[in-house]
Amino acid sequence: MIRHKDDEMGRFSVEIEVANDEDLVRAKDGLIHADAVRRERVRGVVDSGATRLVIPKAVADRLGLEVTGTAQVRYADGRTGQRPIVQRVHLRYGDRDSVFNAIVEPGRDSALIGAIVLEDLDLLVDCTGQRLVPRDPNQIVSEAE
Repeated sequence: MIRHKDDEMGRFSVEIEVANDEDLVRAKDGLIHADAVRRERVRGVVDSGATRLVIPKAVADRLGLEVTGTAQVRYADGRTGQRPIVQRVHLRYGDRDSVFNAIVEPGRDSALIGAIVLEDLDLLVDCTGQRLVPRDPNQIVSEAE
């Protein structure tokens, strides 16, 4: 689900860095200079009621991310639509980072950080302090049975 109102309970913004993960791999392998990695800092709206990472189309274009499919999205107001999916979006927040698929939204000017990102990076939502907090500051903790 994609939501659009930043004033809803449990929503606040943080700064994140997104990058083209393929560029990062090529830079690590010495195929391109580190300065050639396409990356940028963007405002990320944290919404624990949303599912996925959503990025603006303009950001996806600047990062050179490849569209690999489409997904049906459902907005908080009940509308639905088809949106492109891109892969290998490297996201960093603080000292946590991972690679995600993302929905591309043409009308957005900020990223949307949903539950998949929060779970993968093991970040807890502190609505009162309007910040993301690592569950364990030293490491990601994963539940297993």
